[in-house]
Amino acid sequence: MKKILLGATAAAVVAAGTFGVVSANAAAPAAAPAAVTADADHGNTTTSTHLTIEAATKAARATLDAAEKENQRVSVAVVDRNGNTIVTLRGDGAGPQSYESAERKAFTAVSWNAPTSVLAGRLANAPTLKDIPGTLFLAGGAPVTAKGAPIAGIGVAGAPSGDLDEKFAQVGVASLAK
Repeated sequence: MKKILLGATAAAVVAAGTFGVVSANAAAPAAAPAAVTADADHGNTTTSTHLTIEAATKAARATLDAAEKENQRVSVAVVDRNGNTIVTLRGDGAGPQSYESAERKAFTAVSWNAPTSVLAGRLANAPTLKDIPGTLFLAGGAPVTAKGAPIAGIGVAGAPSGDLDEKFAQVGVASLAK
């Protein structure tokens, strides 16, 4: 009988303690940590330049128009500095593979701030570059820069040669200077 009484007493103490902790937590929420802010005066922040949707669309349209003038069926992608797609245009009759290829070429161009035709040449010395996810080391991608820094990439895919793809991508880059 003593063991049963001690066990019941211990269970009551534990239950009361648990109820007290739950009640204390519900009644007095923990203080939220103070917000931490970056101090711009100490060089802890940076400003970056991005293409507007209007500029990206203008560049994509100029690129697609240049390809259509030469009867080429291509897809065009414009990505931001982080490789996120801003706009993609798939021309009439462009192959199904061209959409993703254009995005990957644009991503590759902005990531390395170089035309993808130049980057494709680097594969001879560094063949594992092609294993980086999301990249495509074929001609057809061109970086867009502002003050010497990459801010976007334009990728084109679907023409019979990467040289043509890249020529059209350069038209899109040039359209942003007008």
